[in-house]
Amino acid sequence: MKVLISGATGFIGRHLVSRLQEHNHELVIWARSDSKARKLFGDSVTVITDLEQIDSGDQIDGIINLAGEGVVDKRWNVERKEEILNSRIETTEALMDLIKRLERNPDVLISGSAIGYYGCRSDDVQLDERGKVVDDFTHQLCKLWETTALKAQAFGVRVCLIRTGIVLGEGGALSKMLPAFRLGLGGPIARGTQWMSWIHIDDQVEVISTMLAQQQYAGAYNLTAPGAVTNDEFTRELASALSRPAWFRVPAAMLELLMGDGSELLIKGQRVHPERLLKSGYKFAFPDLPSALHQVLEPTERD
Repeated sequence: MKVLISGATGFIGRHLVSRLQEHNHELVIWARSDSKARKLFGDSVTVITDLEQIDSGDQIDGIINLAGEGVVDKRWNVERKEEILNSRIETTEALMDLIKRLERNPDVLISGSAIGYYGCRSDDVQLDERGKVVDDFTHQLCKLWETTALKAQAFGVRVCLIRTGIVLGEGGALSKMLPAFRLGLGGPIARGTQWMSWIHIDDQVEVISTMLAQQQYAGAYNLTAPGAVTNDEFTRELASALSRPAWFRVPAAMLELLMGDGSELLIKGQRVHPERLLKSGYKFAFPDLPSALHQVLEPTERD
């Protein structure tokens, strides 16, 4: 398949490109920086910086949309929330415009979303894809993102919405946690009772690759492992994997000062279950947290 990818230079995107190349897909990378994309991928992919570089007569079999500003990179204020929202909606709208002008519609669009769709919450309700939502900024962001992507259905495109949790791998969220934990300065966040729904990067990219090829996948899917844990549990497992203590609890007030409204992403959480993936027959390579952490950390710890 000839596959167009936005957000390919990000953490998930880099791993996904490698996986899709193993399956011999022809990849077109839509990136803001030509030089960054070429430094990462070389001549093994086609790089474009403008969708107008795709002619209406070109054949694009699939689109994977992963682009968007990082949600924990900067302190949230009104302007930052607009950047986070606009980066996702404007990119997705641009892809809709591309689909409209292509003479042959793509077979499938796999579009990013997040477990923030269910809102930042303090309860322990297990959420499948039909779970009730808390109507906060994260829900509104994901809902608008998904609604925009679903416009592709009007052109006969199969749409998969991937509600991604915390992705564990070399890089990503874990890279921000490791320095403190390796020094023995890690610990739970706030009360530690908030739920953390995670997925190993290998499962993340395998699911996306499977969705690309198999017609049975359509609609919204929770991309999380079956073994969601509380923050206390996550902290204990990470500290154990590193053979370090984890005694330093991070106060909620400190996160609120540093991150503004974005602190809710860490202080609250979601207990998400991958109901539709499991019913589809998908078998997780890393269904539990200890195996996922050890796979990610062991190569690093041996160096």
